[in-house]
Amino acid sequence: MTTGNKTLVARESAPLSAKEMELMHAWWRAANYLSVGQVYLLDNPLLREPLSPEHVKPRLLGHWGTTPGLNFIYVHLNRVIKKRGESVLFIAGPGHGAPGVVANTWLEGTYSELYPEVSQDEAGMCRLFRQFSFPGGIPSHAAPDTPGSIHEGGELGYSLSHAFGAVFDNPDVIAACVVGDGEAETGPLATSWHGNKFLNPASDGAVLPILHLNGYKIANPTVLARISPAELEALFKGYGYRPILVEGDEPSDMHQKMAAALDDAFAAISEIQRRAREGGEVTRPIWPMVVLRSPKGWTGPKTVDGKKAEGFWRSHQVPFTMEKPEHLGLLNDWLRSYRADELFDAQGHLRAEIAALAPSGERRMSANPHANGGTLMRPLRLPDFRDYAVPVARPGGSDAETTRVAGAFLRDVMQANAQWRNFRVFGPDETASNRLQDLFDATDRTWDAETFSYDDHLSPEGRVMEILSEHTCQGWLEGYLLTGRHGFFSCYEAFIHIVDSMFNQHAKWLKASREIAWRRPIASLNYLLTSHVWRQDHNGFSHQDPGFVDHVVNKKADIVRVYFPPDANTLLYVTDHCLRSWNRVNVIVAGKQRQPQWLDMDQAVKHCTAGIGVWEWASNDRGGDPDAVMACCGDVPTLEMLAAVDLLRSHLPKLKIRVVNVVDLMTLQPKSEHPHGLSDTDFDELFTKDRPVIFAYHGYPWLIHRLAYKRTNHENMHVRGYKEEGTTTTPFDMAVRNDIDRFHLAMDVIDRVPSLGSTAAYVKQALRDRLIEHKQYIVEHGADMPGVGDWRWPDAPRTM
Repeated sequence: MTTGNKTLVARESAPLSAKEMELMHAWWRAANYLSVGQVYLLDNPLLREPLSPEHVKPRLLGHWGTTPGLNFIYVHLNRVIKKRGESVLFIAGPGHGAPGVVANTWLEGTYSELYPEVSQDEAGMCRLFRQFSFPGGIPSHAAPDTPGSIHEGGELGYSLSHAFGAVFDNPDVIAACVVGDGEAETGPLATSWHGNKFLNPASDGAVLPILHLNGYKIANPTVLARISPAELEALFKGYGYRPILVEGDEPSDMHQKMAAALDDAFAAISEIQRRAREGGEVTRPIWPMVVLRSPKGWTGPKTVDGKKAEGFWRSHQVPFTMEKPEHLGLLNDWLRSYRADELFDAQGHLRAEIAALAPSGERRMSANPHANGGTLMRPLRLPDFRDYAVPVARPGGSDAETTRVAGAFLRDVMQANAQWRNFRVFGPDETASNRLQDLFDATDRTWDAETFSYDDHLSPEGRVMEILSEHTCQGWLEGYLLTGRHGFFSCYEAFIHIVDSMFNQHAKWLKASREIAWRRPIASLNYLLTSHVWRQDHNGFSHQDPGFVDHVVNKKADIVRVYFPPDANTLLYVTDHCLRSWNRVNVIVAGKQRQPQWLDMDQAVKHCTAGIGVWEWASNDRGGDPDAVMACCGDVPTLEMLAAVDLLRSHLPKLKIRVVNVVDLMTLQPKSEHPHGLSDTDFDELFTKDRPVIFAYHGYPWLIHRLAYKRTNHENMHVRGYKEEGTTTTPFDMAVRNDIDRFHLAMDVIDRVPSLGSTAAYVKQALRDRLIEHKQYIVEHGADMPGVGDWRWPDAPRTM
């Protein structure tokens, strides 16, 4: 294509000899043949007998359109790896690209090493074909089953952020990331191009984006394939890349262009890194990328039933079914066009001179150890969390910003692991806002774009990663964890929902990985959700949503954990525990505002180890049965529940109350459903079998009912939580609006303990009066009334 723009024109040189091109083309044919076979064939893998309907799968599932392009890229990357000795990760962004990825891993031997029954012969090929998208087999994505994969591609948009995450602190690794042009239309992918502003060529690896423009999505053209070359170039130059175009459909020409393009790109990466590592160059480089424009469904049927297929959306999935008799002949002609008898010998082995194109050992992309990060993972060196304890002489006797205390601990985790460069903290521009600013005593924010003298803690060597995109933070962190490192992600609670589907995919990846013997465990994905629903004093209703936890608990019990530490010392314990775990998603919810501290460190350790327990110092039922159980989960619910207990004990001193605090949310489930769940006996001992339970919960109240619905006393459980009432208001008014405040909680107890009699009527009226006074006071003064915002747990009961 003539564009008048040199940047978009591949070099005219012909780097491949005729023999090299012949062999590479043969590999590509073999990979394409294996890909078509996986989609269509049940038997007769090498067509040694005439193709019949019995040889074809009864249900045809899979995607062809992107696959030949992936196969083309793969063989060319193998050439560069062998030539240069590079360590390359292959990340297939286009959805449903597994036929090609699996085909190449089988051709280079890794698949058969890990799955000996899928041997590199005719019998193994038959198993390879049969298992694809078949009951008892493998998915149609490059799932955890696929050697060399850290990216499934089942949901589009994350490939490039995964690639950048994989190469941070991996100076010898290059992530070759194929970005599909459909995927390129997603918001997460569009933002992730900016990863190059956070990549330090001196100490990180490199990402080579390969934008694959095959023109169509499921049924429509793709945006980037339909803009002018000049506009396309301007777009990627604006992102900070130097695009190298490879375009066409004639194989011999395309092989030469692709070889030249990759030689150019890898040489440029090497030179960028050499200047940074040897010469100390600090200017942000312009990284190369490749734009491959090739037909969708390349080498497949040109037409099906007289309608265009190759180069059109009709080749996106399965180009044709077996509904018409003539389609069997079409499939036969398509498969035989690859001339498999020239590629495989009589036993079905790939011919030796073609097989020799594959790199050896761990240089094979399917055997790269970074794609099985648990094999490389080094446990974090953690300081003793007890050293950061907040002194608590008596419950509620001291205040602290809970997450600020955790920030000091994370600072020292960062310092303790600095020499291994295997720990980073991620967040969407909120590290300081979330009170984790002590981290900046140990490191800066990662930043390789322009810097001014007055900027705050920006450096290419920084290890706190901030970008105002939760998607990108999540993708970076996932790529970092999957390649064997550790991380921590802090975020405003309401906006972690942005990554709901990304969390979902990662949890599924972990679940599947646990069932694959050769996949080694990776460090857990740790969330700290703060700036939470109950303390959005200036942001208001838009920032009030605690529902991420509801989404999390849908996942398998052996994958997810949810913690609600009520104060700083419990948060320290939980943070340390989560950083030591693996193959989990841990969600910690804790406020950042200054608040009372309840437990000293010894009490915190004992309480968190159990995950749930009676707070005896707040209870008065020892030696008998309580009249009511007052349970709480979350820092603000704990504060309000304790204030309610104080009110009741002051005005109804004969009332027997048991206070139960929940740190580990999953203890509420039965032991049979979650490994952290309480046995029925233990649950009944805490909550009784027949007494009223008033439960103040941080989030939506129905989640507690969902977790505890099988329990004996569930019928007597009354849960208060967030019920979608909020605005910009005072902290206590948020609780009042959702009926989780101390006055409502105390009245709930009165309503459910009939033995209190008429005496309680006067107490209940006084509580209602206080709510009226509260409303009047905040409207006049703009702050919570005395005795509310400054309430503290007393040494002895007192009046309202």
